[in-house]
Amino acid sequence: MVLRDDSRPRRPRAAFLPDGGPQGRAVLLPGGSSTVGAGGMSDVSAVKSKRMPRAVREQQMMDAAVRTFAQRGYRAASMDEIAELAGVSKPLVYLYLNSKEELFTACIRRESKALVEAVRAGVEPGIPADRQLWSGLRAFFTHTAENPDGWAVLHQQASSHGEPFVSEVGALREEIVAFVTGLIGAAAREAHRDRALPDRDVAGLAQALVGAAEALAGWANVTPGVSAKEAATTLMNFSWAGLENLMHGRGWQSRGD
Repeated sequence: MVLRDDSRPRRPRAAFLPDGGPQGRAVLLPGGSSTVGAGGMSDVSAVKSKRMPRAVREQQMMDAAVRTFAQRGYRAASMDEIAELAGVSKPLVYLYLNSKEELFTACIRRESKALVEAVRAGVEPGIPADRQLWSGLRAFFTHTAENPDGWAVLHQQASSHGEPFVSEVGALREEIVAFVTGLIGAAAREAHRDRALPDRDVAGLAQALVGAAEALAGWANVTPGVSAKEAATTLMNFSWAGLENLMHGRGWQSRGD
């Protein structure tokens, strides 16, 4: 009978790491642990560190999509470009966001929500009406200046490519108009004490003010040297003098027409 020589070192057993890599080969380490060969992760902890929560990964893809849609346009933008910029595969973009149309819609909704939240957060309640309007306009122009791609998606791309995108932007605009309507109505009540402007006049003024802000933001974002403060000041100078006169019963009237 032949006895086994236990003095010789035993060869450790390899553990196989199914990391999904192209090789999947196990490399022996002391103690029976292993690492994946060429093309794979270095160890299990590295595999786990590369995993990203779905919500974070989705926002990463949407960041890339907003930039691509803004700079290339909705029609010209491709899912390949978006996936490459996000650092993921194109199938993963489809897995998360289903289609180019749904991805664009999700971008519109995200940018709309961020803009509305920025404007609302910028207005401090309880201060004089002109200061409320000023702070709201400044918050609006600050946000559009700091997020030019998001504003381009909302103001240029979404509004020019039909449904369902036009309706999404329309919902954003109506929310902002409603907020501005409240500001103007409150200012009118503050000025008159016992009476306010007719609702129809307030609604019309809000539509005009929001439209002017949208146009001015588009101009400011492509004009070098125009700050958010300057844009807000321009619109205040254009609008507040007229609003203040109107709220004190000094409206402009045509003569002989």
